[in-house]
Amino acid sequence: MSTVDAACPSACSRASVDLGWFRRRQLITIGGVALAVAVFQLGASICDFSLAYALTSVPAALAWMLQNFMPTASSLGELGYVLEQTVSTVLDSVAATVIAAILGIVLAVLGSRTVGVEWGPVRGIIRAFASVVRNVPMVAWALLLLLSFKQNEFTGFLALFLTTFGQLTRFFLDTFDEIPTGPVEALRACGASFWHVVFQAGLPLAAADLMSWMLYMVETNIRSATLIGLLTGTGIGFVFQLYYNSFRYDCAGLVIVLTIVLVLAIEAVSNVARRSMI
Repeated sequence: MSTVDAACPSACSRASVDLGWFRRRQLITIGGVALAVAVFQLGASICDFSLAYALTSVPAALAWMLQNFMPTASSLGELGYVLEQTVSTVLDSVAATVIAAILGIVLAVLGSRTVGVEWGPVRGIIRAFASVVRNVPMVAWALLLLLSFKQNEFTGFLALFLTTFGQLTRFFLDTFDEIPTGPVEALRACGASFWHVVFQAGLPLAAADLMSWMLYMVETNIRSATLIGLLTGTGIGFVFQLYYNSFRYDCAGLVIVLTIVLVLAIEAVSNVARRSMI
């Protein structure tokens, strides 16, 4: 028997095994798709939802939006007021993010496994606190704070701050945990103090990621501040609600356009800043 003939059974066996594996994967995929379709149909029947009606309504809905929310010459007369409220919203978002980032860095440094304090309970308490604060929705914070501070700009600022504080603390904890341990261990081996380790190794190694997370939260907060303004009666969200409730859809459309342009501009600036730090 030649070498080729001897290799044929093993090759055919491997091909048969591979074909069986692909067939099983195909059956699993088909079964998953069929299950998803069945669950969708069950949910649609319970909620009396018609997919065909929804799809056929999309063109009419888009046409109505373009016709009514398109800014007009008269709505441009409100541009100064809308810009003023937009700037106010941006400043609130940036202030909430910066203050939350500073406090978040302090807690993250103390609770980090790499550069943090050696006492274990401190880490557990900080991580539990960050998890609790970040898992309360921003809208829930706004509704809770409305009971104490009523409708004003400070209420919106606090709602943004608390959610941002919890999220950034958690993000910063993970960032400090992932930095290289070599420089930290080298400094400790040389007898460096806790603060020397933090400022000479921890912060320099994590600076780019910390700034990236902070810029990301600025973008997120500008979008979220619009919704918070609906509840607190401040900022660009309140302006949108005011125009919408008074059926001035062209002015409401102007608010939407400015918000989109603002978010895109902030995102572009953030991307440039991130690339410069890498």
